[in-house]
Amino acid sequence: MATSRAEKVTEFLNCVICQELYTDPCTLRCDHTFCRKCVTGYIQIRPDAVQSKTIPCPCCRQDTKAPNPSRPVKEWAGQIKPSIIIQGLIDTQARPSTEDTGAKCCTLCGQLGETTPAISWCPDCEVTLCERCVKMHRACPSSRDHVLCDLSGDIKVMKRRKVMCQEHKDEQVKYICKDCNKSLCQSCCVVYHRKCEYVVTINSQVARMKSELTLRSDIFRTKCHGKSNRIERHKFEINKIKDDKVAAKEQVNRITHKAIEYIRQKEQKLLDELDEITERHIIQTEADVKLEEIEMQMYRQHCEFIDQALVSDCEMDLYDAYQAWESGAVELGDVRDTDTADTRRIDDIRFTPDTDNVQHILDDLQLGKIDVRYRDGPRLKCSPVLFHTLDATPEDDQGVPSMPGITELNVDGMQTIVVTDYTNMCVKSFFTRNNQACQSRLTLDVSPWGVTQLKEKQVMVVVPASRHIVTVEVTPDLVLLATITTRTMYYSLAVLSPSSLAAGGSACVDILDMAGNVLRSVTTHNNETLFTYPAYMCVNNKGNILVSDWAKKSVTCVTSDGDVVWRYAPTGAKALSIPAGISTTKKGDIMFVDNDAETMIQLSETGEYVSDVLTSKDGINQPLSLCIDKHDSVLVTCKREIKTFILT
Repeated sequence: MATSRAEKVTEFLNCVICQELYTDPCTLRCDHTFCRKCVTGYIQIRPDAVQSKTIPCPCCRQDTKAPNPSRPVKEWAGQIKPSIIIQGLIDTQARPSTEDTGAKCCTLCGQLGETTPAISWCPDCEVTLCERCVKMHRACPSSRDHVLCDLSGDIKVMKRRKVMCQEHKDEQVKYICKDCNKSLCQSCCVVYHRKCEYVVTINSQVARMKSELTLRSDIFRTKCHGKSNRIERHKFEINKIKDDKVAAKEQVNRITHKAIEYIRQKEQKLLDELDEITERHIIQTEADVKLEEIEMQMYRQHCEFIDQALVSDCEMDLYDAYQAWESGAVELGDVRDTDTADTRRIDDIRFTPDTDNVQHILDDLQLGKIDVRYRDGPRLKCSPVLFHTLDATPEDDQGVPSMPGITELNVDGMQTIVVTDYTNMCVKSFFTRNNQACQSRLTLDVSPWGVTQLKEKQVMVVVPASRHIVTVEVTPDLVLLATITTRTMYYSLAVLSPSSLAAGGSACVDILDMAGNVLRSVTTHNNETLFTYPAYMCVNNKGNILVSDWAKKSVTCVTSDGDVVWRYAPTGAKALSIPAGISTTKKGDIMFVDNDAETMIQLSETGEYVSDVLTSKDGINQPLSLCIDKHDSVLVTCKREIKTFILT
């Protein structure tokens, strides 16, 4: 069963071009993976690819732009990042275990025709060794430093992968050019990278890479934890949405039934009115019938009286009847004229439907409306998760530290946090060396404020009271390198370019050269004073300056020429109290802290409010300074602590 699974996995590790197991696999932009040598060969037979300086995918034809098209075509594939996951699967498939190596014979003895049981495996030489050959292997100068794996126990050993240079096929890749960020063989170092400043062996960078990868692993675990919490919140939100939907449907049904009941009431009112009027009409008509019957009876009686007079032999009877007729005694008055003179008579009853009005009413009938509330801001809210808390109070501090400046560097694989301590008049660095927490202190004559990274191992610190900007080397111990004097007292500082700085002073932001000379000042916009106390600043990925101003209670984005890009100065409930430390993420989102409100606020790249991502409930008490490292970890100084949050 295990063999069958291994065979299936191996099928997916074959290159579709050469139909063999991947050799130095690389993945194109379309996510298809090939051997690096196969990609190179495919490019060379495609003149259109060479002309367009792109790498077409042999499967889907989607183009991948050559990272450095000025290099020879045969090096284009070498510039594509290797597929670490697929290579890891290949290495896993290549692992010899006790089942397949423990029973093997010594490779060296086998070459002499002997069958001596092997007890060790050399990943560098890729040979199994018996006890005698192990001694010889360790005595040989070229192999004495090789780490051997014991095959006597129930263990699995990793077959060490040898990466050969694509250009110099017989040479192994053993070097890294940190300037070009490329792995090299010895010949590549000599031929192509003679002028590069930082060419080191891969072996010398193992400790640094392991340290960084360990940190990244911890960060990913923290992000996984944060994502897990967000998933749970989203699932809870889904259930709430479903419950809200049921409640809303019940409300719709209720209001609909209420409207129908109201229409039913209108219907019943019309029917009752019809019944009442019809009954009155019937009564009036029945009264008419009764009167007509009475009159008809009286007329019959008169007819009989006249008929009797006509047949009578007495002339007086005829005369009396005639006289009665002449005098009008036999005429009947209209009873209805006296009895119903004051009563309006119903002539007809009809129902005339108001079809047009009813249709208009139904068209305009609004049972209600569905309100949709959208989240403020164009971006999704960040969800920081607390990763680490560092107490920044050494034993020799004279008071509780106030840290208005913070930045982070990676010094030879060591994550190094550098802060300014206004209370104790010093610059501090915190790092881990040989699994031990370490720190360094650079004492100054007066209190420092802002700090910014200048180079890989250098920072610049502003010292307002003395009008100094000092350059400090971080090894990660702190060493003072240089001091420049400025005409203005500056509090905030940011590097604009290798030859210019942005510095915030009293009611101004100045652009300085590296000697501290003012190149230009940004003070007003449309005759309005822009800044009062620009104590914190940073530079975004577009080269614009983001200024956090305590007195103006605003965050302003300006160009280096002084043009205002946008300004965030809310009023009312969202008005800022003491905006302080500010920084940006890799995506361009802006994070800054409000010291008095004890809040971290997220803005979009265009200065629109997104959310309050952290509050005092999350443990940021009186936050002062803030920085975001290359991994989007947020470092915040809170009183005597430095808290690290991971954005998820």
